[in-house]
Amino acid sequence: MNPIIRKLHEAQLRKDLPEFRTGDTIKVNVRLREGEGEKEKERLQAFEGVVISKKGRASGATFTVRRVSFGVGIERIFPLHSPSISSIEVMGKGSVRRARLYYLRDLRGKAARIKRAARVVVPAGGETTA
Repeated sequence: MNPIIRKLHEAQLRKDLPEFRTGDTIKVNVRLREGEGEKEKERLQAFEGVVISKKGRASGATFTVRRVSFGVGIERIFPLHSPSISSIEVMGKGSVRRARLYYLRDLRGKAARIKRAARVVVPAGGETTA
C-alpha cells in the first residue's frame, strides 16, 4: 500500500476497541439519532450476539454480529472503526475452528451453541492484570 494512503487510513483507526475474534459474544453499543431538526436526540442501543465474521482491514474493516430474537435470527454488519459505535464489550470468548460461522444460520436451539474458550480477556487498554 502507498505510504501516503497508509498514513491516511491509520489516522482514521480507533485505538479504544477491545480484541475479539469470530465466535466471541459481544455487546455493541450503537449511537442512534432520533427526531429531526432542533429536536434531534442521540441515544445508545445495545446489540448483543455472536460474531460470525470479520472482514477487511484498516479503516474498511467490518464485522457481523448474529443474535436470535423471538425465534428470528437477526444479523447486523458493523464498520469496525465507525464513529457511530460508542463501545464494544466482550461478554464471552468462544472456541471455534473457522473464520466464518455462516453455518449457524441453519442451526436451531442447542445445536447453535458455541463452546466457551479458556482464553484470557484483555481490556481495551491492552494491560493485563495478573
